[in-house]
Amino acid sequence: MPSQVTRRTQEQRRAETERRVLDAATALIAQRGSRAVTLAEVGREAGYSRGIVHASFGSRAELLEAVVRDAQRFAVPPVDGNGLDRLGAVVRAYLGNVRDRQPSTGAFLLLWAEAVAGEPVLAPLFAERDADFRATLADLVRDGVADGSVRADADPAAVAVLLLGLLRGIGMQVVAPAGVPADEALVAQTVEVLRRGLAA
Repeated sequence: MPSQVTRRTQEQRRAETERRVLDAATALIAQRGSRAVTLAEVGREAGYSRGIVHASFGSRAELLEAVVRDAQRFAVPPVDGNGLDRLGAVVRAYLGNVRDRQPSTGAFLLLWAEAVAGEPVLAPLFAERDADFRATLADLVRDGVADGSVRADADPAAVAVLLLGLLRGIGMQVVAPAGVPADEALVAQTVEVLRRGLAA
């Protein structure tokens, strides 16, 4: 008796197409930066036409935004504990993402560097995303001050800027051609320095 083949739905096919296009764009950006990447080239890399890429994402700017959004995603496991514990979990998750999600992390950090250099599509996108991430970090510092786990004299906004700079700086060193490994020793040491610097 022949086995029944389960047909994928339109939504499943669309999701697979978008995933393949995102993966292709991410790999190309990690290799050469965004300026060297066209919709046609992404389509070829993904095994589709330029038209499929355009239909899925609309424009190059929207594709770049989707790559940034996808690469920036990282799960922070739930933490039972105080504000400092939760801040440490975010740092650990961010650095784990840097280590485990190549070429996504490389593409994200290269796009960030292009944004810093004033790339007109990326600069406003990263300004917004960086502000959101700093706000999240500052809220965790405030939580820690409120629950007594973080020093009362810690300035949440300043600590958020410091942490974002630290995390991005480590990420850039990891993805650089002669990069450093983001191994458990580096992650643990970073979290320990954070804890010692902020603990009440």
